[in-house]
Amino acid sequence: MRQIDIVVIGGGIAGLSAAMRFVRRASTIVIEREAALGYHSSGRSATFSHYGIGDATVRGLTAASKAFFETPPDGFVEGALSTAKPAMFIATVELLAELEALGTKMTRFTDTIRPLDPAEMLEIVPVLKAGPGGIVAGLLDTSGRKLDSDLLLQASARDVRRAGGEVLIDAGSLSITRSGERWIVETPGETLSARFIVDAAGAWADEVARGAGVRPLGLQPMRRTIIGFDPPVGLDISAWPFTKTAGEDGFYMLPDAGRILASPMDVTPTEPTDAQAEDYDVAVAAWRIEEATTLEVKRVTTKWAGLRTFTADKVPTAGFAPDAPGFFWLAGQGGYGLQTAPAMALAAEALLFGDPWPEALSAFGVREEQVRPERLFR
Repeated sequence: MRQIDIVVIGGGIAGLSAAMRFVRRASTIVIEREAALGYHSSGRSATFSHYGIGDATVRGLTAASKAFFETPPDGFVEGALSTAKPAMFIATVELLAELEALGTKMTRFTDTIRPLDPAEMLEIVPVLKAGPGGIVAGLLDTSGRKLDSDLLLQASARDVRRAGGEVLIDAGSLSITRSGERWIVETPGETLSARFIVDAAGAWADEVARGAGVRPLGLQPMRRTIIGFDPPVGLDISAWPFTKTAGEDGFYMLPDAGRILASPMDVTPTEPTDAQAEDYDVAVAAWRIEEATTLEVKRVTTKWAGLRTFTADKVPTAGFAPDAPGFFWLAGQGGYGLQTAPAMALAAEALLFGDPWPEALSAFGVREEQVRPERLFR
């Protein structure tokens, strides 16, 4: 039985980002049951960081993570981990109040937002149906960033290994039991005895907890669909921003490698599963694009679905389980796991090792009690 300090369950960006910090202070192994890192969520994201999602805590975590994406640590990655790209939020007359409220929330964290009238929006994205009866107002935030999720995942795993840790993929099923002061983790290859278990298993985090005899958080996986289609021949979309409607029932779209990616922003409750794009959601995505723009989705060239797993208050959680010594939650990243991963890793390190709460988080209004799991059991 091999002795280890920390076993991280889950090879998505949450687990890998935290492991990068843990491994410099304690022996660390990341275990991923799939054959690829970030298979269900991190690798199926639109990978865009912006302030138009989540509550004040999520926006604070996003703000605290930006420096990492803009200027990664020396030697972490070759090339750019992210690129600057504006985010534009749009509204019909019916959504003006929601757009105004969104702007107020975002300006707490950035001074890079300005309002747009229909003519200005058409200059930026000329296919919008802007004006009376259509999109009448918008906000442009120039602080958005397009993230490279695959590069981030691979660089994070490489960093863990380089620091002396291990990242195991295709690790199969696990058995986790408590024995005295330690956790016993049975894998297909070996048995590990660990001081700490870090549950970063995404949509399966509650299942991992139940299997270990730990009270679950009540996490809810949600399916989110993305389609890809070609723009009209001759139309240059490369400078288009990430474009999203205000409110929950709309769409977003963004240019990606010469095609347009779009989502109907579906939030369909599901069990933990290998999510697949449903025909209905694909059709809704195409319909909403055609309703709001002059684009025709003649052929969907690609489609996929991923899982976004939420806590009851839709804020990611990090911290020890109240009912299980040494069992540490790192879960509920929702639709903002990538853009908040560096900040959540910082929080996880402080909470696991008993450090003072990081000033880098306090500076953006993120408090310890906002992310600790105790709040979810009251």
